[in-house]
Amino acid sequence: MRSGSAPDSETLSSSIDSTPTAIVVAGGEEARVLLRGLLRLHQFRVDGEAVGSTQAIELIRVHRPSLLVVDAHLAEGSVNLLIGHARGLAPGLRVILIASVSHPPTPPSDPNQRPDAVLLRPFRMHQFVEVLVPPGAGRPLSPP
Repeated sequence: MRSGSAPDSETLSSSIDSTPTAIVVAGGEEARVLLRGLLRLHQFRVDGEAVGSTQAIELIRVHRPSLLVVDAHLAEGSVNLLIGHARGLAPGLRVILIASVSHPPTPPSDPNQRPDAVLLRPFRMHQFVEVLVPPGAGRPLSPP
């Protein structure tokens, strides 16, 4: 691309394709807004938000995200079944599960249903940032 000219469609496409994508699943609007903001702040494109597993599966089927952030207190459906089904639709999907200290999740026996990271509420923002990108990914966590 020449300096001062508009990017061509190939440049735009490769830029969009390299942006990590996410789906947020949480029953409460306030939680979805907070998570969406944190993800966007750290260079994730949020392709959708859901309140329960049925809606989440449809979004995953359409968007094939690289990250799924799930609040353990879904409006409907099983978190473990959601994670297993989501991984079947989007191979390589990373999952962050958010749960409360008073109700920590029980690890499922099926490894495909296990999240990559579990955050217990209340958590600090730096803890969320630490699990966004796995160590050694070579990608900056926040904009320069």
